[in-house]
Amino acid sequence: MLLGFGVVLTPPLQSLDKTLSRALVGVSHGLILVCGGHAIREAAILRAPGGFGVEMRDGCNAVNVTILLWSAILAFRAPWKTKALGLLAGSLIIQAINIVRFVSLFYLGQFSMIWFEFAHAYLWESLLMLDTLVVFWLWVNRVVRTGTAAHGV
Repeated sequence: MLLGFGVVLTPPLQSLDKTLSRALVGVSHGLILVCGGHAIREAAILRAPGGFGVEMRDGCNAVNVTILLWSAILAFRAPWKTKALGLLAGSLIIQAINIVRFVSLFYLGQFSMIWFEFAHAYLWESLLMLDTLVVFWLWVNRVVRTGTAAHGV
């Protein structure tokens, strides 16, 4: 886990981190438009026509909990193919939840800054960590159920 966090802080991956944030904001923007909402996208910022904006900064793109999930999956005794599937599926699930988080914060900020601050600092931080643990638990449960846990490293 420490290695993962250290690698993410290197300049080449910081650039990738910013690219991921912009891509996630793009997906969030598209989702809002498809559902009939209004938003303006400016790189990693999603702005409401009324002026409120929310920026996906370093740490807001769920890379931290993805590293936690990856560390747990890689440390668990299972075949590499099973681990790879867990890494891919788990990462996609976490990013989907993070998009819901980002869009909800976009709307909450337009409604109430008090609720936005609470949801951003406490509610979603806790839920994202809990979701990551649930994804890992579901993966472990599947690995154990299929009997592949004792076959690999």
